[in-house]
Amino acid sequence: MPTSTPDPRLLSIQDYTYTLPADRIASEPLPNRDQSRLLVYREGHISDQTFQDLPAELPADALLVFNDTKVVQARLFCHKPTGGQVELFCLEPVAPHRAVELAMQQTSGCVWKCLVGNGKRWKSGPVQLVFQAHGQPASLTAERLEATDGYSLIQFRWSPEALTFAEVLRGAGHLPLPPYLNRDDTEADAVRYQTVYASHEGAVAAPTAGLHFSEAVLAALSQRGISTARVTLHVGAGTFQPVKAAHMADHAMHGEPFVVQAAVLRQLLAHQPKPILAVGTTSLRTLESVYWLGVQAAEGHLAVDSIPHVTQWQPYTPGSSLPTADALQALLHYLDTQHLDSLHATTQLLIAPGYHFRVVQGLVTNFHQPESTLLLLVAALLGPDWRRVYEHALTHDYRFLSYGDSSLLLPYKL
Repeated sequence: MPTSTPDPRLLSIQDYTYTLPADRIASEPLPNRDQSRLLVYREGHISDQTFQDLPAELPADALLVFNDTKVVQARLFCHKPTGGQVELFCLEPVAPHRAVELAMQQTSGCVWKCLVGNGKRWKSGPVQLVFQAHGQPASLTAERLEATDGYSLIQFRWSPEALTFAEVLRGAGHLPLPPYLNRDDTEADAVRYQTVYASHEGAVAAPTAGLHFSEAVLAALSQRGISTARVTLHVGAGTFQPVKAAHMADHAMHGEPFVVQAAVLRQLLAHQPKPILAVGTTSLRTLESVYWLGVQAAEGHLAVDSIPHVTQWQPYTPGSSLPTADALQALLHYLDTQHLDSLHATTQLLIAPGYHFRVVQGLVTNFHQPESTLLLLVAALLGPDWRRVYEHALTHDYRFLSYGDSSLLLPYKL
């Protein structure tokens, strides 16, 4: 079982690094999703498999939870009247809706927070992009309303006005590949940088642990009787942000919206105390955030007039030892009293060594960047053995990062 540190705020990010040679970063996906390699860590023992072996490696009574978010084509290459190019990277909606699902269905116009490339050359006035939607000509106009903290608020308007913003992005945008790939997106990425079960548009980065799943692997899970469930967390660009602070107390965790159906909460409750495994760090953060919202509900602190939210440090303040089942029941009671069939919330939860897992007992995940919050999460699950896992992956020619190989991490006896 992982050892704990007294307070993750005291951690130095430099203690969670390793040397990642550039040639170990996978720049392209493999020809077939499920032929990636699979490192299996089981109670301290490491073995080498392929991803097709995953169903046989899982505990027979496990519940496997997927993140079914879908990556949107969030990069827009617009042009000034003089011909110069301005890149807009859509991060999150601002108006008229802040909820991603509603914002994607907005027609005629909207405001989003964006990163702006070549922004210094864009002094004033609108920029434009001409594209095709449903085989017909369309146009998008963008105007900067204000700039602050490295971001800009961008007013978008488009024609035909009946198009939704989701349709605009599908016709006008490009996939936001991770910056470390250092290449433009291709037609192949449009398929391979999505999971086969992606359903809800809103992410600007893929939940990459899910990229290995093929229809054949999903069918094998069903044949083995492995239970599955889906949550939705829209992965934000903050997932790529390096930790620049020397100590974690000075690092501001990015927030991300998520949705969990009441039926899934009931499924999680009914599965107690059998093992629950997360496909990817985003699914894991969602599941653990659900617990902390359940604590808020049990204590009568869950917001009824605003979107429920898990703060970065909630688990690390003197707090609750509420059993997981009780937290889930409290959250279901909250939804019932509010006449809701799904939980819409946001989370800034930072999972780092010292964290005590309440919902998840294992993880399917890729190999993450040095000095990243994703690596901290793995270290929280495995304890000091995270180094042994990464050293094994490096010395046994595993491929790293988004298009890289996978691992199944089972630190406890299940």
